[in-house]
Amino acid sequence: MQNTPTAGFTPETPLILGMMRLHDHPELTQPAKLADWVSARVDEGLNVFDHADIYGAGACERLFGDAMRAHPALAKRVRVITKAGIVPAGQDNSPWQVKHYRAEADYLANAIDKALASLAVEQIDTFLIHRPDPLLQAEDVAQILENAVSAGKVRQIGVSNFLPEQWRWLARNTGLPLVCNQSQLSLAHTGPLFDGTLEAHLADGMRWLAWSPLGGGNLAERISADVFDKAREETGLDETALAIAWLRQIPGTPVPVIGSMNPDRIHSSLRGAQSLLSRPLWYRLLESVRKTAVA
Repeated sequence: MQNTPTAGFTPETPLILGMMRLHDHPELTQPAKLADWVSARVDEGLNVFDHADIYGAGACERLFGDAMRAHPALAKRVRVITKAGIVPAGQDNSPWQVKHYRAEADYLANAIDKALASLAVEQIDTFLIHRPDPLLQAEDVAQILENAVSAGKVRQIGVSNFLPEQWRWLARNTGLPLVCNQSQLSLAHTGPLFDGTLEAHLADGMRWLAWSPLGGGNLAERISADVFDKAREETGLDETALAIAWLRQIPGTPVPVIGSMNPDRIHSSLRGAQSLLSRPLWYRLLESVRKTAVA
């Protein structure tokens, strides 16, 4: 039986398409070309697109928005996640030129308005604070997020890269539910499955949006060829699909955020999201990548 997902994050989707590398694809920088690519993904049942204000120094949101402005009907068919709160060193206008976090009320309110204009959508489906900020004033930030939801600018809110007590502190200061946490999880990054982080997500109804679900694309270097060969023979899945199937089988059904814009890689990921591995194979893949037997 497939996992029952945690409550909260909707719409239900097998994959989220990450736009972090959009600006690295010259063939998709033309609005018509990108609109065709987006439309093809939506037709495949993949209508959730993940952004952040720092992706491509803002270029990724603008490119996506250009495609939506050129095709307004398409803009009504997509759902957008975006994040804010990180200032890279190169974008720091202070004399210090230091990377820092800005989970500040006014900064986040402005980021929401800028994202709506850049992305050319009527509403941000899910707005996330990109990183936990030690200087976060939770009451002030919560008020701004509540205002954005009340105004219809944002449908729901969540966090990214937060640890349980970090998201719980924010949650205690707002009447809005935090519906998701976007953080790293994959066969190559399994620590959160063994330190209580997974159970915290489940206990708090936080959907896990898993970034780098393919382990940076180097799983083939970390899992022996004979294990992959046997797994492919048993399942008919390639390495990408195996990694996604493994991830989706975790309780709470984490949603992979796929960084690739290659349709073939996306199709393999989608096939994996629709597949179920045997329990022994799931553990064999885990054992292989950790280089140690299950205790």
